[in-house]
Amino acid sequence: MLVYRITPKIYSGSLFAPGLEGRWNGNGRKVIYTAESIPIAFMENMIRRKGLGFNKQFAIMVIEVPDKLSISEVKMSALKSGWRDYRDYSICQTVGNKWYDEGLTPLLKVPSSILPTNFNYVLNATHAQFAEIKLLHTSELIPDERIDDLLKRYNPK
Repeated sequence: MLVYRITPKIYSGSLFAPGLEGRWNGNGRKVIYTAESIPIAFMENMIRRKGLGFNKQFAIMVIEVPDKLSISEVKMSALKSGWRDYRDYSICQTVGNKWYDEGLTPLLKVPSSILPTNFNYVLNATHAQFAEIKLLHTSELIPDERIDDLLKRYNPK
């Protein structure tokens, strides 16, 4: 299976997990967020840009996950109301932290909070099988300038 990540080019040369808090993990848990497609990876990244826009410093990472690796899945029906709230990650972090701490599988399949019928994959960089996941290649991200203009005009209140 291929998964995709959009990240600043300076981080695109390896599968690096800094351990920063995210929707599905608490601080200190080393995970990498990926998506089932480039468009979903783009949308996920775009929504987090918060007015900063994109530039030529971003890359698309194409990552190969061997089909033999086990995947845990979070069904939308199992999530409490409010799980998509971008101001409060506590519902998702509780689920993701439990998965990470149990360490049973190297991947967690989760619904995208932006487009919930699509999926993201959270990779546990400390799992024993993580070494089997490979960065195949990177390519430059060149979004339409209208998207960059739109993001720069966005000003969250």
